Amino acid sequence: MAGSAVRRTRFAPSPTGLLHLGHAYAALVAEREASPGQFLLRIEDIDRDRCRAEYETAIHEDLAWLGLDWQRPVMRQSDRMAAYRDALARLAPYSYPCRCRRGDIRAALSAPQEGALPAGPDGLVYPGTCRGRSLSEAGPDDVIRLDVARAFDALGIDRIGFRDGAIMPGHDHVLTRDQFLDGIGDVILSRRGMGTSYHLAVVVDDAAQRITVVTRGKDLFDSSYIHVILQKLLQLPTPLYHHHRLIRDDAGKRLAKRDDARAIRHYREDGATPQDIRRMVGF
Repeated sequence: MAGSAVRRTRFAPSPTGLLHLGHAYAALVAEREASPGQFLLRIEDIDRDRCRAEYETAIHEDLAWLGLDWQRPVMRQSDRMAAYRDALARLAPYSYPCRCRRGDIRAALSAPQEGALPAGPDGLVYPGTCRGRSLSEAGPDDVIRLDVARAFDALGIDRIGFRDGAIMPGHDHVLTRDQFLDGIGDVILSRRGMGTSYHLAVVVDDAAQRITVVTRGKDLFDSSYIHVILQKLLQLPTPLYHHHRLIRDDAGKRLAKRDDARAIRHYREDGATPQDIRRMVGF
């Protein structure tokens, strides 16, 4: 567990669309959990095909309008590929290349079993089809996966866990090795054309920014198990976690960036004040 005397949190949006009410809530939670420490902004722009400069500009403008302030300069993931390459190299003993596409994974999981297919934080749980391949066989169209069983063996543990400050405070949330394999599987460390993945990048960046409290939505709860095992493999500190509630629409569905009607920018243009937005999300 991170032991810094100064609490440090971050809000880390991807510039792939306008920020909506859910983002406003997440940013406000991160700022609140930092008090009286330091609140940081990080731009998660590893998906270069979807990220846009205008959305990054809008992130800064909307957050400043809400009354948030953060340390400068702002970390941008697109500037940190060397750090991700280094981390990926350190994870090489527990990694393998995978050529499977989504259709291959679905076909492997569908036969011969019946019923619902196992799903984890990143979609269908990978069945390990390519697990025996060596990194020396990796091609340009392969992803790199973490061999979870090998990672557990290397660490000499049979379970992984973390502490959450919002859900059952003071209680350790734990998965056994078998639960991790069955419910999450061999996660991707480096995606095609990216050189990294969300899971690897966020772990490396949280350590680089000395984050002591990671705030995120409950939808990312299972991802935290992934991040803890990567922290242990990379010998990085594990922060406290705070998984907060999600802002939903009238039908109870979690807001997404395609929900432009709930974008902060549109509320601003319609005359809303920052206090109006805070009240709308329960602050």
